[in-house]
Amino acid sequence: MSINSTVENQIDYDLAIVGGGIVGATLAAALKDSGLRVALIEAQVESVSVAKGRAYAISLLSGRIFQGIGIWDKIEPQITTYQQVQLSDADYPKIVQFNPPELGTKGLGYTAEHRVLLTVLQEFLATCTNVSYLCPAEVIKADYQPDFVEIQLRLNGELQTIKTRLLVGADGAKSQIRQAAGIKTHGWPYWQSCVVATLKPEKPHNNIAYERFWPSGPMGVLPLPENRLQIVWTWPHAEAKAMQELDETEFLQKLEYYTGGKFGKLELLGDRYVFPVQLMQSDRYTLHRLALIGDAAHGCHPVTGQGMNLGIRDAAALAQILQTAHQKGEDIGNIHVLKNYENWRKQENWVILGLTDFLDRLFSNQFFPLIISRRFGLWMLRNITPVKKYALQLMTGLRGRPPQLSQL
Repeated sequence: MSINSTVENQIDYDLAIVGGGIVGATLAAALKDSGLRVALIEAQVESVSVAKGRAYAISLLSGRIFQGIGIWDKIEPQITTYQQVQLSDADYPKIVQFNPPELGTKGLGYTAEHRVLLTVLQEFLATCTNVSYLCPAEVIKADYQPDFVEIQLRLNGELQTIKTRLLVGADGAKSQIRQAAGIKTHGWPYWQSCVVATLKPEKPHNNIAYERFWPSGPMGVLPLPENRLQIVWTWPHAEAKAMQELDETEFLQKLEYYTGGKFGKLELLGDRYVFPVQLMQSDRYTLHRLALIGDAAHGCHPVTGQGMNLGIRDAAALAQILQTAHQKGEDIGNIHVLKNYENWRKQENWVILGLTDFLDRLFSNQFFPLIISRRFGLWMLRNITPVKKYALQLMTGLRGRPPQLSQL
């Protein structure tokens, strides 16, 4: 599976990553000491890509991956470590509380803003001599040859061609790389959209994260630094749009009701955003000289905040597979090498995709037998320790095969 020396001399990069967001940048950063030449191709200029007003629930495993890369000491001071997670079903008074001692950890996860993660990653990549950051650059065409991929780019407005042994699609749910390669996907759009907003509460959030299920859909409340909150509030599409357009005072009144008055008066910081949600799994994550990671490969409902973490785990797993193959002198673009990544991650991602779909359908429902079933499920989480610990391990990323980066 080694590549011949004549072709090697014609190749500009060992791999080219299309998509310089958090997942693509994580893959590039994870390959710092791999000996592989990496091109990170991003269409948006840095100021635009960093400015997105999103925040994410970051799992314990993702934190360990960032620590293994060597950037956690830059990230941790700028994010919130939540010390408790509260799970509840609408107005049902029996709340499930998850606490760090149940896992033997110092926290249960983190809330990190998009801006913080991407800025730290970009600053780290600037120190990586094996990584070339091509931005703004747009992929015009990818031509897959037996020994390399020829990529036509528009870089800073000029056409350019590069050759790489492997092309990695990290370009999001509407991945042009995936579509151009003819890889089909399965799944469905949900009947729901998410309203996302950042808020300043009157009362302290005490570093507690909340997942509250309403018949309209789940509501996640994530604690941010400086006593701010981010809400991810799921509604049917029309109602989500109406929530976005609602008068600010009325919107905050509704929000204060739906959060049970835990935070007192709420102040809206910035705009409200709405995005539709879908479940999606690619038929395959790899072809000869191609691999997909993150939202380019899969997508899930945002309930329990798993989406970004799946992508970070994809990046760490692919980095491990590629580095191991390179050390053995194997061709990293060969399908036999890449299948190791697909076999690892596709099965584990299916578990989370299925779980998030199940939770959304179970709780976004007023069918009485389902209400009884989910209340029984909450009782089990409160009273049966092994069930609670298993659920916690799934939520925090501590089930399944951990990438080596997370074990440093």
